[in-house]
Amino acid sequence: MAEADHETILPVILCGGSGTRLWPASRESMPKQFTPLVDPATSTFQATVRRVADGHVFAKPTVIASAESRFIVAEQLAQSGVAADILLEPERRDSAAAVAVAALHGAQRGPETVVLVMAADHVIEDAAAFAQAAQEAARGARLGQIMTLGITPTRPATEYGYIRTGGALTDAPGLFRVERFVEKPDAAGAERLIGEGALWNSGYFLFRADVMITELEAYAPQVLEAARGALANAATDLDFVRLQAESFARAPKTSIDYAVMERTTRAGVLAVSFAWSDVGTWDAVWQVLERDPQGNAVRGRVELVETTGSLVHSEGDGLTTVVGLDDVVVVATPDAVLVASKTQSGKVKDLVTVLREKAHPEADAHRRIYRPWGWYQRIDIGERFQVKRIMVTPGGRLSLQKHFHRAEHWVVVKGTAEVTLNDSIILVHENEAVYLPIGSMHRLTNPGKIPLELIEVQVGSYTGEDDIIRLEDVYGR
Repeated sequence: MAEADHETILPVILCGGSGTRLWPASRESMPKQFTPLVDPATSTFQATVRRVADGHVFAKPTVIASAESRFIVAEQLAQSGVAADILLEPERRDSAAAVAVAALHGAQRGPETVVLVMAADHVIEDAAAFAQAAQEAARGARLGQIMTLGITPTRPATEYGYIRTGGALTDAPGLFRVERFVEKPDAAGAERLIGEGALWNSGYFLFRADVMITELEAYAPQVLEAARGALANAATDLDFVRLQAESFARAPKTSIDYAVMERTTRAGVLAVSFAWSDVGTWDAVWQVLERDPQGNAVRGRVELVETTGSLVHSEGDGLTTVVGLDDVVVVATPDAVLVASKTQSGKVKDLVTVLREKAHPEADAHRRIYRPWGWYQRIDIGERFQVKRIMVTPGGRLSLQKHFHRAEHWVVVKGTAEVTLNDSIILVHENEAVYLPIGSMHRLTNPGKIPLELIEVQVGSYTGEDDIIRLEDVYGR
């Protein structure tokens, strides 16, 4: 291994969360880290990837994501022009299991590899300051400490945990030991902690791979054993590495904070002062957005009258208007609207729980559903029909499939479709249509250089997504 490989930091980006506090913009089908909530053109995942793109400081990044998000991850990496290794979690087991996988993965590069574990959904505008902080914290990591970045507080936040700093680290000027991690406080507790010089806990960790493995062995051996088995028996699938489900499921569901950081004697901290937010609530999103003289932050088609201190987020072509309200959150999507007090926006997660209990499909699924070949969006649905808008990316190919309960009509509105129908292959151009009878084998491919868009009309006794019999699929579904 080249000497430069020893010095660069291996960034591991965790993006398995669902972001339910940012419903309805963030849902299971498209979590907040993949949604352009802050920058209208870039997701926080893409911003995170670009933050570690300096090859002089960082090695090729690794992404740990849910299997369901794999094609979104791959597409957004390609849009960002960044290559990464992608490890897929078969299920959510919280951060301890993911960090264990990160440490073992880093050890394959070399036992003393410095690993940086970071979330995919944080906002840090100053990439240069972040890179400098990572290099400074890596000094402590190379000395055997598990370093974290402590954010200098700008307000008495109750939504973050805090870090009490201890004595200085020997041979590492500017770095300190962690005296104690403090849970999220109430308002009075936050004021007191700030007065005592405590820092916000960012959740970023830098460590030598062998050090974290040793600490996991001491404090969370079941987590380490499960991660080791999942990685050792992982399978390659296209450009992804699938962790073995059976082994991974044996990992206790716990965070790395509880499993290791609150127990280890090796915890260190670097205080940093760059602007940072985990955008965990709509109030936090409002805080990082540019605001008008009345304190309002808006996204999309929005008009306000006598409204102050509010966040209004409007998706799609619809116009969202607010009159005479202060300190509210209004989020309008094509199929759901949220209106909440800004100070109570953290309770949106409780709302999503209620929506799930009442089986509202909007709790987890967006109207637009992303697939490895593009996306589809329902336009209308009735007792014996459904109408969808479908977009297939250039080179995209749906599975070879058939249906038992419905026939389909495809009308091309943009691009050219290559349609497999039983033993025939047909080219369908703009303003042309093709009919797919019940039970016929069919496949849709975009052979062109521009996105293919079409309208699909389904007619039959049942139009559910589970009436798809896949006979062949290039995406391994």
